[in-house]
Amino acid sequence: MSTVRDHTFELMRKLGMTTIFGNPGSTEETFLKQFPDDFTYVLGLQEASVLAMADGYAQASGTVGFVNLHTAPGLGNALGNLVNTRMSKTPMIITTGQQTRAMLLMEPWLSNVDAATFPRPHVKWSYETSHAEETPAAFMRAYAAALQSPQGPVYLSLPLDDWDKEAIGTPVIRSVAQRSGPDPERIAVFAQQLSEAKNPLLVFGSDIDRSGGWDAAIALAEKIGAPVYLAPASERCNFPEDHPQFAGSLIFGIAPLHDQLVGHDLVVVIGAPVFRYYPYVPGEYLPEGCRLLHITDDPNEAARAPVGDSLISNAKLALEALHALTTTSNRTPYVRKKRISASSAKHTEKMTPDELFAAIASVRPENAVIVTESPSNLASLRAHLPVTKPLSYFTLASGGLGFGLPASIGIALAERSTKRNRPVLSIIGDGSFQYSVQALWTAAQMHTPNVIVVPVNHEYAILKSFAALEQTPDVPGLSIPGIDIAGLATAYGCHAVTVTTPDAVCEHVQHALQRSGPTVIAAMIDETVPPLF
Repeated sequence: MSTVRDHTFELMRKLGMTTIFGNPGSTEETFLKQFPDDFTYVLGLQEASVLAMADGYAQASGTVGFVNLHTAPGLGNALGNLVNTRMSKTPMIITTGQQTRAMLLMEPWLSNVDAATFPRPHVKWSYETSHAEETPAAFMRAYAAALQSPQGPVYLSLPLDDWDKEAIGTPVIRSVAQRSGPDPERIAVFAQQLSEAKNPLLVFGSDIDRSGGWDAAIALAEKIGAPVYLAPASERCNFPEDHPQFAGSLIFGIAPLHDQLVGHDLVVVIGAPVFRYYPYVPGEYLPEGCRLLHITDDPNEAARAPVGDSLISNAKLALEALHALTTTSNRTPYVRKKRISASSAKHTEKMTPDELFAAIASVRPENAVIVTESPSNLASLRAHLPVTKPLSYFTLASGGLGFGLPASIGIALAERSTKRNRPVLSIIGDGSFQYSVQALWTAAQMHTPNVIVVPVNHEYAILKSFAALEQTPDVPGLSIPGIDIAGLATAYGCHAVTVTTPDAVCEHVQHALQRSGPTVIAAMIDETVPPLF
């Protein structure tokens, strides 16, 4: 007899979903029993970390991620990082076990009450199977929903007594459309406006990296000759930051972003929201005489934009169409002014962030993947560690901490599975580090060669920056003294050191790059609070 479980695992096998991230509970064990030899189970010690690992793996490998969590409590633990998965448009199937069907009416212990409602609105589709035999078909629908544009997470609740039921029929494998192209008439209008603009500006978002559109983005920028900005708070990098037309990142406040657009008569946003704003700094969205064109694969993203004319399309397809339809500009191409690096500052009693990142930059391998979750130091990090290649930069999309450390482990596993084997270099703030520290255990057990640098300033410096902007003095809980970062990492099985000088940073990063397992480098930096903008 072929069981529901047999058919489901065979379907997952054919779809290429043979890596399962999880933290098992009693309601998941009937699914996981007699685990197949050709599948890999990646154990994480807390569900939020598990979800972020699967997210990083899916983003870096270009596959649909699969994560198995423990009924309602496990899914509840993971919800913070589920918000990030949705905003990162990561294709992901999230499953949880459900209590035995015979007991659901009485809502027993560890049942998931109203399971399909629980993860909304942060999933594209949410469903609890109505009978055991439809489980493989539900998996196929979940896979299709996760992949179709705009991509994102989906959720299935699966009663634990369904897996040994006899399967009915054979699972049907279907191919799934993953891209939507631009409307021909509307893209022609956009191209005409871009060709006729006197001083256009291009804003590139994370969908460009997700869609494989770097070459198309470079080609369009060079044909138009316009400056290129990254969209505010981009979770991916979408244009080579050493390119002469790269102008930096837009600021995520309404008024200061407006000021960055002054002098431009047309702004074209491709593959990003219009815009991620926070905190509220009131002002006009666009300068007088400036128009905005918005290209996104997400109709909801287009609908909620406060300004601009929209077009729904995959980013790469839109870039290619615009390049074909626009005329070559006669304008003098924008060339970025040479920036003065702060890396020449002399080392004093404590390292500055600039000194730390300059030291890392001096030994960073050319093909390294950068993962960051150190919000207060982001401007300094990006100045010293420019990203110049696709799929080489990942950070949180939601603004909530706890994604970066476990995601970097999932990314390292993806580098291994794809056989690219690029080094993964993570910069995780000492505050962020505490949200998902148990992820280090998985790195140690899986022998992932993660190099994790933790800037230690014993504070939530980004919150102190907000406090200065919002004029809220004496907010409690913004300092976090007394944490031994290296000691924690050692306890979880990682090699760990504490460093205080740029030379020591260089030395230990180089050693870590040669190590087969994870290394945590706690780098002591000064407590300077940077301005928010």
